[in-house]
Amino acid sequence: MSGSAFRIETDDRISVGEPLPRIAFAQPLAQRLARVQWRGARESFDVDLGPALVSRKLFAAVRVDDELFATLKVNEDGNALEWEDGSELSAIWIEELAKASMTNAAFRTAMDDAKLTLDSAAAHLGVSRRLVADYRKDKPIPKHIALATRYLQFLRTGAV
Repeated sequence: MSGSAFRIETDDRISVGEPLPRIAFAQPLAQRLARVQWRGARESFDVDLGPALVSRKLFAAVRVDDELFATLKVNEDGNALEWEDGSELSAIWIEELAKASMTNAAFRTAMDDAKLTLDSAAAHLGVSRRLVADYRKDKPIPKHIALATRYLQFLRTGAV
C-alpha cells in the first residue's frame, strides 16, 4: 500500500439532538406577524416576529419599514426567514416564538386536555371567566396566557 489512503466503508450517519426546524412557506401579515409552515407539516400558524425584531439592531429597518417587512421570504435552505436588506431570522428562533403563541382552537384543546372548566381556567390564569370564554372563541390570546395554558396542559397530561 503506497501513500496514506483513507476509505469509508459504511454510510452511517451521526446525529445529535433534534433535527433543525425547516420552513416550507412564509407569508408576511400585518403588525409584524408572519404565517409560517414547517416542512412536512400540513397546517400553517401565525407567529408574532415583533419580539425578535426589537431585540437586535440588525432588524431596525424591518421593524419600522412596512414595505421592507413585506419582502419576507424563506431562504434557500429553509432554515431562516430573510428580507431584501439581507437580515435573517433563524428557524430556531421562529420555533421559540411560536411556542409563545396560541390559536383559539389550541386554547380550547389545551383546556380540554387539562380538564379545565371556564371557572377553573379563570382561577388558574388569574383572569375573568368571561375572558376565558372569549379566548375560547376568537379573542387574541396574549403570550403570557398562552404560556401559562401550555404549562397547565403539561402538568395535567405530561405533554404539550
